[in-house]
Amino acid sequence: MIRGLYKVFRSCATNKNALVMATVRTNDSSIHQMINGMDRIPRPFMIGVAGGTASGKSSVCAKIMQQLGQTEVDDNQRQVAIISQDAFYRSLNEDEKRKALRGEFNFDHPDAFDHEFMLKTIKDILKGKTVQIPNYNYVRNSRDEDCQTIYPADVVLFEGILVFYLKEIRDMFHMKLFVDTDPDTRLSRRVLRDTRDRGRDIEQILHQYTTLVKPAFEEFCLPTKKYADVIIPRGADNTVAIDLIVQHIQELLRPSNKNVKRFRHNSDSFVGRPH
Repeated sequence: MIRGLYKVFRSCATNKNALVMATVRTNDSSIHQMINGMDRIPRPFMIGVAGGTASGKSSVCAKIMQQLGQTEVDDNQRQVAIISQDAFYRSLNEDEKRKALRGEFNFDHPDAFDHEFMLKTIKDILKGKTVQIPNYNYVRNSRDEDCQTIYPADVVLFEGILVFYLKEIRDMFHMKLFVDTDPDTRLSRRVLRDTRDRGRDIEQILHQYTTLVKPAFEEFCLPTKKYADVIIPRGADNTVAIDLIVQHIQELLRPSNKNVKRFRHNSDSFVGRPH
């Protein structure tokens, strides 16, 4: 297969004749492995989902899980798991905590994350281990004491603004998705989310966005778009793109007669999309 080949999936927009959906690049070696042999597909299959703040990364992951029939499955039986990069925000010192309360700490900068902990967690997941993921409290700007247990799964969706920033972490993903949503939509979603769920006032949100969030997106997040295998315009609203991704995952994980290395004994068949 020619490296750098581009495949463009298209569907008509509802309000225009424009043909737009998702661009799929097949210049990554893992994509070649997916196509060339089912016996070479790793378990768990790690999918990185990047994109700007409030672009719809979590919604895309939730839609994928829903269409794979995993939403109502018990955590320890799920074949698909979702992890947020937000769980890996590092602990703040006292000065940083005061800045965070004023909306002056840059949570969109790479230095805001505990990369060592994140790297170790992903390595453990790839080894088929059960891991504990902290729950992050956005009101207190700190990790809660309770954790989320992530059991071994066939597919792991790891979403966050900077999941492709560090090469060592980026190279661990077998598929990379970038959720591409226009800035005005992302800002309006962020305002609604932060006022409703995080107790912040609009003035603080807008100040933080213009001085920290937007510059950090342009410097650190947007440049990682070039690493994506699949670019999803409009996020979770792009149902055709999500359908294609789900179908692709189903094809990749459909059991075959060849020997595939597995870590779980109770996931020998992949749940298809419900009719």
